[in-house]
Amino acid sequence: MICLETAIRTKSVAQNDLRPHLEPGPGGPRRLVILGATGSIGQSTAEVIEASPGAFTVEAVVGGSDSKALARMAIRLKAKRAVVADPAGYRELAALLAGHGVEVGAGSEAVIEAATLQSDLVVAAIVGTAGVLPTFAALEAGRTIALANKESLVCAGYPFMEMAARHGGRLLPMDSEHNAIFQCLGGREASSIERMVLTASGGPFRTWGANRIAAASREEALAHPNWSMGAKVTIDSATLMNKGLELIEAHHIFDISPSKLDVLVHPQSIVHGLVYFQDGAVTAGLAPPDMRIPIAHCLGFPDRLATGVPRLDLARIGALTFEEPDMVKFPALRIARAALDQGGGLPTVLNAANEVAVAAFLAGKISFGDIPRAVGDACDASIADGTARKPASVVDALAVDHIARERTRTSLAL
Repeated sequence: MICLETAIRTKSVAQNDLRPHLEPGPGGPRRLVILGATGSIGQSTAEVIEASPGAFTVEAVVGGSDSKALARMAIRLKAKRAVVADPAGYRELAALLAGHGVEVGAGSEAVIEAATLQSDLVVAAIVGTAGVLPTFAALEAGRTIALANKESLVCAGYPFMEMAARHGGRLLPMDSEHNAIFQCLGGREASSIERMVLTASGGPFRTWGANRIAAASREEALAHPNWSMGAKVTIDSATLMNKGLELIEAHHIFDISPSKLDVLVHPQSIVHGLVYFQDGAVTAGLAPPDMRIPIAHCLGFPDRLATGVPRLDLARIGALTFEEPDMVKFPALRIARAALDQGGGLPTVLNAANEVAVAAFLAGKISFGDIPRAVGDACDASIADGTARKPASVVDALAVDHIARERTRTSLAL
């Protein structure tokens, strides 16, 4: 069996390290830890594992507060350990797993312990900033990370990439767009890249007017045309904030200047990313809009796993269309782009304010149009008082995050 490896490095690492390195590993199934096992990524990961019997063993599954769903996943995947982040869920989890031979834990320390277990790959799929500390702990322990938690790099990208270089931890991009870019690169030198483009479906409001978008209901915003995702990510896709967060993530993962990053709206969600090279060639990553594809790529890398995903039929699709994103109708993308360009701690502020605003919208406390306004206000305020400083560590990033959250809650009267 080949150990997982990736081409991703920080600026301090030689350019030729952008090419994949393959190292022989011990025989037997690949050992996995799944953080965020009860979410949509966790569910899709389970399907990929089941499609390759005998290829994987699951050392641990970690969930947030849904003990019932976590117990079902632990039994389904024959996990050795199950950890619920909410300590109040321990008793129920232990009762549900009694007699199944699964070790049970609860609380933040148990989550960190699970993240750092000996494994070949840690699937980092906890939604939001809650995933930062366990993902960082796994990276510090030298684990290979299949990264589906974009907030880790948006909130604390600089310390994350420094830690990856220092401890030999590696990142495999699991988001569909970044995974497509990773495959498009094919180990080529970073110096040969002129431009990277992430695509966006445009969400449910692509053809709506600005006033109608601002007044959109919760149900309308959750009706994504192409992807089945959790509520937070779906709302981010409706505002196009998700694409802004992905630009910031791409900047760190691929060590590429913000000026070389761009977004195209592609309603069919077939082309997920494009790379433009200095000789005029362009490579594109195409696949059906199904997260099992990038998940399988990460779980099997550098090999390919079979999946039950329906195959792409371009003749049936007939046409692929592209358009520039409308920054007036979707100000969240403009605000995120500005945060990326300014750098420092502004992406941390952006992410924190957005999480608070999206949660408030989902709870019916603010309007859809209030989301980008609240994020923009938080970014402006942090620039004015100097709190948008570059985080020197994850602790520093989380301190900036905390200030931004409290400021946003106050401004929204939450």
